[in-house]
Amino acid sequence: MKKDSKIYVAGHRGLVGSAIWNNLISKGYTNLVGRTHQELDLMDGVAVREFFDREQPEYVVLAAAHVGGIMANLKYRADFIYQNLQIQQNVIGESWRHGVKKLLFLGSTCIYPREAPQPIPETALLTSPLEYTNEPYAIAKIAGMKMCESFNLQYGTNYIAVMPTNLYGPRDNFNLETSHVMPAMIRKMHLARLLNEGDWDGLRADLNARPVEGVDGSASIAEIKAVLEKYGITTEALKLWGTGAPIREFLWSEDMADASVYCLEHIDFADVRGTDPDVRNCHINIGSGKEISIKQLAMLVQQVVDYRGEIEWDSTKPDGTLRKLTDVSKLHGLGWHHRMEIEDGVPALYRWYLENS
Repeated sequence: MKKDSKIYVAGHRGLVGSAIWNNLISKGYTNLVGRTHQELDLMDGVAVREFFDREQPEYVVLAAAHVGGIMANLKYRADFIYQNLQIQQNVIGESWRHGVKKLLFLGSTCIYPREAPQPIPETALLTSPLEYTNEPYAIAKIAGMKMCESFNLQYGTNYIAVMPTNLYGPRDNFNLETSHVMPAMIRKMHLARLLNEGDWDGLRADLNARPVEGVDGSASIAEIKAVLEKYGITTEALKLWGTGAPIREFLWSEDMADASVYCLEHIDFADVRGTDPDVRNCHINIGSGKEISIKQLAMLVQQVVDYRGEIEWDSTKPDGTLRKLTDVSKLHGLGWHHRMEIEDGVPALYRWYLENS
């Protein structure tokens, strides 16, 4: 890519897209194109085609997606499969029709089977059933990845699919209704500390910045306590979902962005297709290759946030996949390694949260 090549980053305001956007800028790319959801609805096929007609991007990063944690995945199953399929169909289809030189598709390691071998190699894809809680989202992402692979094989395009592990970092989603485990845990722990300390000014300021189910800082004490209790936050203890036993891998979003841009700059479909005549599993895992239990993560967050109350685990709530560690040997073999360790990443994310509340 040339530094003035026109690069469209779909989803440039989200956790993933904003990190990739900033990484491209830091590396000297000067012709980036982004549109907010209000400016361009990626589910609107006509609008997407008109955008590509007008802008004619040379490279595309498809980081836009409808995402959420276990609660959201269970509650909004139709939204997760329908919206993601629509977004992918429109953006990948128009990229092909407009002769985009290269496309980078961002998926997720939730594409892998619930009982996949650990660490999970790319070859584990479609070998056994998926985790039920996020099955619709996973199926949508598998479809997007296979769409890229199929266009490459039939039309000779150069579309690369990368599968990041659990991400966290600046611009993370701290909405208690839809957030993933780490930002949810950080915010719950923060709110629990304020509640324990009787810091109602702090609580009201937090809820004004990020209302919970429409409850903001102007609500009564009773209303605030009621909505916090719904999410396990009380003066007696903080109740977290599951048993705490699941083991997860986490990657700082800026590391993910660096790996993604590295693939965009240096890796082509020819580098990952292999020699087997039945071409499959051309995607690339992006992760740290390191893991931590949810209970250990809670202890780390508790220390960083300085929450001194009790933590209880609600085993009636789902744990999700019990272990999910990616095999990143392909990525390492292609020349990239992560930098941010979780012991430094959690304090960095909490600082970002406080500075943006």
